[in-house]
Amino acid sequence: MATPLKILFADDDLKYSLLLKRFLEKEGYDVAYTGNGMMALEQFPVVKPDLVLLDINMPGLNGFEVAEKIRENDRHVLIFFLSDRSDKTDRLKGFSLKGNDYLAKPFYPEELLARIKERFEVNPDVKVEEEIYHFANTVFDYSTNEIRTGNSKTLVTSCQAEILRILARNPNVAIDREIILSAVWGNVSYANSLALNVQVTYLRKALRNDPSTSIVSLTKKGYMLKG
Repeated sequence: MATPLKILFADDDLKYSLLLKRFLEKEGYDVAYTGNGMMALEQFPVVKPDLVLLDINMPGLNGFEVAEKIRENDRHVLIFFLSDRSDKTDRLKGFSLKGNDYLAKPFYPEELLARIKERFEVNPDVKVEEEIYHFANTVFDYSTNEIRTGNSKTLVTSCQAEILRILARNPNVAIDREIILSAVWGNVSYANSLALNVQVTYLRKALRNDPSTSIVSLTKKGYMLKG
């Protein structure tokens, strides 16, 4: 690799982590290490990693909570969860948070290396494709979370972008709440339903510069993007 792959690694097991960090650095990777979730979030915008390795059992903010925060604003960075728990519930939770891989401890460093190479080195020239939607006087760029109306630009969170993407793919069509909840949060629950209401409110504010475009609530149905 001409430019070293940047890895942000968060795990509270210092001895184990330093050994793994040294192994990855010998393989040519640029590794930034921290021992807790809060520091991982602080380092994320500074390091600008290509890959994040998160132990899910860290005190304070655990790996799942860190991943959730990261996914609010970055949909593309790869996230691998590391854990000494390998039960189905934890694995499913990791993938529901848009995690890309899950390794149960103990694992061989070579196994992690193989998974990294599979993701990054088999197709090194693969780029994230643009996904742009046009409705009325508005352009929505899903790849950058940006909504543009004339000279006005608004950035939305990854969660809001996922919701708008579902609606934009089906303009002027009623989309059931359950479909959106399952696609964005992974399950249909009362708490997630309330969260959906809040996120739609923010999206409406983001679209207010285009009076020809609106998100309509449909009683006992869901939402529809008109534009």
